[in-house]
Amino acid sequence: MAFLRNLLVLLAACLLALTGSTAWAQGPHIRASLLAERPAKPGETISLAVLMQPDKGWHGYWSNPGDAGLPVTLEWTLPAGAGTGLLEFPVPQTLLVQGLMNHVYEHDYAVLVPFTVPKDAEPGTTLPVSAKANWLACTEAICVPESATLQGTVTVGKGPADARFDGWRAALPAPLDRQGTFAASASGWRIAVPFPASAAIGDPHFFIAGEGIADYAKPQGFSRVGDTLVIELARAGFPSPEAPQSINGVLSLGISAKGESLGGIAFTAAPGAVPTGGTPIGKGSMPAAFSATTLILAILGALVGGLILNVMPCVFPILSLKALALARAGSHNAHVEGVAYTAGVMLACMGLAAAMLALRAAGTQVGWAFQLQDPGVVALLLLLAVAITANFAGLYELPGLSLESGSGTAKGGWLGAFGTGLLAAFVATPCTGPFMAAAVGAALILPAWAAMAVFAALGFGLALPFLLLGFVPALRRLLPKPGAWMERFRRAMAVPMGLTVLALGWLAWRLGGPVYAGGAIALAVLVVALLVMIGRTQRRGLSTATFALPGGIVLAALALAVTPRLAAAGPGTVEAGLLDAKPFSEAALAEARAQGKPVFAYFTADWCLSCKVNEAAAIERETTRDAFKKAGVVVLVGDWTRRDPKITSFLSAQGAAGVPLYLWYPAKAAEPQKLPQVLSADFMAGLPGG
Repeated sequence: MAFLRNLLVLLAACLLALTGSTAWAQGPHIRASLLAERPAKPGETISLAVLMQPDKGWHGYWSNPGDAGLPVTLEWTLPAGAGTGLLEFPVPQTLLVQGLMNHVYEHDYAVLVPFTVPKDAEPGTTLPVSAKANWLACTEAICVPESATLQGTVTVGKGPADARFDGWRAALPAPLDRQGTFAASASGWRIAVPFPASAAIGDPHFFIAGEGIADYAKPQGFSRVGDTLVIELARAGFPSPEAPQSINGVLSLGISAKGESLGGIAFTAAPGAVPTGGTPIGKGSMPAAFSATTLILAILGALVGGLILNVMPCVFPILSLKALALARAGSHNAHVEGVAYTAGVMLACMGLAAAMLALRAAGTQVGWAFQLQDPGVVALLLLLAVAITANFAGLYELPGLSLESGSGTAKGGWLGAFGTGLLAAFVATPCTGPFMAAAVGAALILPAWAAMAVFAALGFGLALPFLLLGFVPALRRLLPKPGAWMERFRRAMAVPMGLTVLALGWLAWRLGGPVYAGGAIALAVLVVALLVMIGRTQRRGLSTATFALPGGIVLAALALAVTPRLAAAGPGTVEAGLLDAKPFSEAALAEARAQGKPVFAYFTADWCLSCKVNEAAAIERETTRDAFKKAGVVVLVGDWTRRDPKITSFLSAQGAAGVPLYLWYPAKAAEPQKLPQVLSADFMAGLPGG
């Protein structure tokens, strides 16, 4: 294929010449010259430079020109005893013309050549060096074969060096001192390159040196897995009949945020294991995932997922009491409260989403519900849950959750509804559930404006039941008639909220250890004491403004600023459980896969209700254990309770923004199967058998 390609290029150039075209008659369009780095001692090796200077609009080619073109070739005439080495090309550029990918230089560039001076050369003499050079000069419309006999000299002895060589040498790719690995994939090749996680990278491109391996014009994928860069290439349309024994080439690192070139690295990869997952980087790694269909499906999934959040135990009591308050208050202000509640919910969801997207854009590995990985936020949530439980239990009155629907005025009603919407969204978003997980995962690969539309739909879905109650009188008439039972119902709703308090206390212990949990619980006791004082003052008909607000601010500040200092550092412990699970890591996954064993990897967090339900109902079961043990399944668990950039990176690579995530790797299969987010014991027991 390379021979045919080059033959066609030459035939096209000859045809242009025979037709008498004058577009290129004044050539050469790339001027070439031969220069020596400096004088040299006998037997010493220095660099020669073949300086290529294209005219504006013209370009030359890299050693592998891509889908079309020819690189410069040299036929040397050297003094006796002298020698030259392989040509060293600078990092090239890409040029896509009519679907053909070219590896080119559209600016001045120098090809360096090692030159060894004869050992018997006399100091003070000048050695003549010449080379017959052939190259192809092209624009996007025409190509012209050009040639020249380049003359140069090398002085034997001492003397100043040509300062330009420093810049030309800096343009060469830096050789990597470690070998990479590569493996075949369903669509092409995956290459792992040692690359520090702290090293800067822009929009990379891999210039492969070999032919018949990869399709040059197809998009390339790049992702970072710790200190490894993974490159994904599409297989060549006409591949070589034999599998490659090695893959080598030059990785261009792209342009920095300041507009400066980051250079490139040259490396060789041998067959071996390539890690999965990672954080996608570069334009090529964002697969043209954005489309109207993708956006519409993500919005619909977020809408349905938001509706499902309403049945969570920490949200349902709040929604129920607001609905009953709306029914008791009548219809004169129902639509205002419905809109205000919706605005509060959507503002909270979009605010959390904006914070998450901003942190991710800044390079911080976070996902949905990232706030629950912060000890200060968890402590504040614990205090809020305690305050809501105390309100339901009748210790004090909170206007936003009062059965009197606010203060009885339009202003008080909508303010209370707005605040309740903020609160409901904040406590509802920790877990991802059916529909919502896929939608939020898709949002992470969409443009920012489209991602915000998805999160707005999530908030709208969460607020939709209350919004419909506000605008549809028939729905309000379906609610039970007001009566004394409503107060008893309110007290009963203190039970699920109290369970939420216990769950948050347990989460505090799991997240930050016993000292941190003890500090958060001590603050909760102070909150209860403050609320008892507020309730007594309210029942006497007195104002609580002098101490309620300042006291609440102080306790909230202590939760956010002081309790995180008590939290234990480092990742939490992973319990082996019935399945003898091991902590997830890219290395552990690669090791198990290399041994040809099936792998079940699941990602969970202690603050995720659906995760814990699946674990109790389907994963931590004897039937699952027996089936997995019989098939030799390796179980890996990624605990995301505490912030873990490596797990966040892996989740992002799988298109997941949060947990739960369940992956099944059949033995010797190329890619994992993503399992449903609602599992059953029978389903899990049947996995090893296919």
